[in-house]
Amino acid sequence: MLENGRLNGIIDQIELGFVEREATPEFLMRLSIQLHLSGLSLSNTVRVLEVFGVQRARSTVHNWVHKADLQPESGKKPDHVAVDETVIQLNDEQYWLYAAVDPKTNELLHTSLEPTTNAVLAQTFLAEIDEKHDVSEAVFLIDGAQSLQAACHRGGYDFRYEKHGNRNAVERVFREIKRRTVCFSNCFSNASAETADDWISSLSFAWNQLI
Repeated sequence: MLENGRLNGIIDQIELGFVEREATPEFLMRLSIQLHLSGLSLSNTVRVLEVFGVQRARSTVHNWVHKADLQPESGKKPDHVAVDETVIQLNDEQYWLYAAVDPKTNELLHTSLEPTTNAVLAQTFLAEIDEKHDVSEAVFLIDGAQSLQAACHRGGYDFRYEKHGNRNAVERVFREIKRRTVCFSNCFSNASAETADDWISSLSFAWNQLI
């Protein structure tokens, strides 16, 4: 269980600039966003609001999460960056989730949801990481993905193939992302890929605050 001071610190980082006319107290909106991204289902998050005498639909909480536009903090300078790709189910279609993690801290550095996987998309993903963080001296850890290896080579990034070692903890991060998107697939019911991509970025923000 998180200490009250730490929980309040996390909640305070959630900006509500999108709010125009909303009857729900802002603290409860922030609390709902944090609880859902921390692992509580939309249904149970709504039940927490009811404890405070506030009734809101699950879709309302989902919209708060989406509109908050939460992103992992940029400006990191990791020594190593573990990158991977995995399949995510969205409605009846499969998408590829690219993710980058700092194995020293287990922080998610960047994510991107794509309709397929190829060298061009992998290179674009690495370029986005480079734009957000200082990875000029970082070693990229690749787990057998040929497209990512090719993208590192073309981009001039230092990389090595690693299946164990520093990647062990990172694999747990990737599995948790996949577990959450499966367990809370109701978030993606009839949702667009763009909305799912935003939700995963918000999940990354929450993950980094809680590790």
